[in-house]
Amino acid sequence: MNIAKILTSYATQDGDGVNISRIPGFDGKYLDPFLMIDELKSDNEADYMGGFPAHPHRGMETFTYIIKGGFEHKDQMGNKKAIRAGDVQWMSTGNGVIHSEMPLPDAKDGLHGFQIWINMPSKDKMRDPIYQDTTQSPAPTFKNENGATLTALAGSWQLEAVELTSSIQKLSANAALADVTLTAGKQLKLAPLKQQNVMLYIHSGSLIAPDNQTFKAGKLLILEPGSDIDIATQHGAGVLILAGDPLKQPIAHMGPFVMTTQAEIQQAVHDYQNGQFGTLI
Repeated sequence: MNIAKILTSYATQDGDGVNISRIPGFDGKYLDPFLMIDELKSDNEADYMGGFPAHPHRGMETFTYIIKGGFEHKDQMGNKKAIRAGDVQWMSTGNGVIHSEMPLPDAKDGLHGFQIWINMPSKDKMRDPIYQDTTQSPAPTFKNENGATLTALAGSWQLEAVELTSSIQKLSANAALADVTLTAGKQLKLAPLKQQNVMLYIHSGSLIAPDNQTFKAGKLLILEPGSDIDIATQHGAGVLILAGDPLKQPIAHMGPFVMTTQAEIQQAVHDYQNGQFGTLI
């Protein structure tokens, strides 16, 4: 396994005072086609109870994965869903979405989850929005004899002789995501993925690379193109695998809008201020 770059998440806030750990990629240098990785992990309600009140998006995709706790999602398309532990939600915002994400009042055991932003090809940024979640078709999971569990959050994955296919298949830039859990003293090896950009985000425990480097939670390992995946752990670990093909296009970003040019950003702001994104239902 060849590591090209190591990034570290940093503490920040978003929404109504929600404490998160973030790795941004709006410069397009390392994460492309991903734009941002936000992790919310806390057993203290004060860190997340403000939630994310109604806000707009245009030109990007949001990918939400909940490990513990949950959020209620609402949007102007009429979707209202409780996204709980193990659930995945994908929203390709296209030409405009208004949504809110608020903590579920019955989730008393803390909250651990992700919202990951994925860029869209310029030609697709003004298409109609798409919403999908796994509440009725849970993400498939397989545990091998070596104590490694892979959950296919989006796309298709191969673990030994078993193919895992998520119901979420149409992310931009051929993006795919999986969650891997390793028990203490175990190892996982995967052949090189077909996507050009493959990254490992450690969300629990710590990993040991083949050269015996140890990486703690909060680290993002960006692999060399064509690298295999070879990870082990001494005490246990949870790892997100993110894969996608770089779009290699200009990124114009302002708040919840991600377009290709500043003129498109200005148009997005104008359209939102004039009510063209609709109203939260």
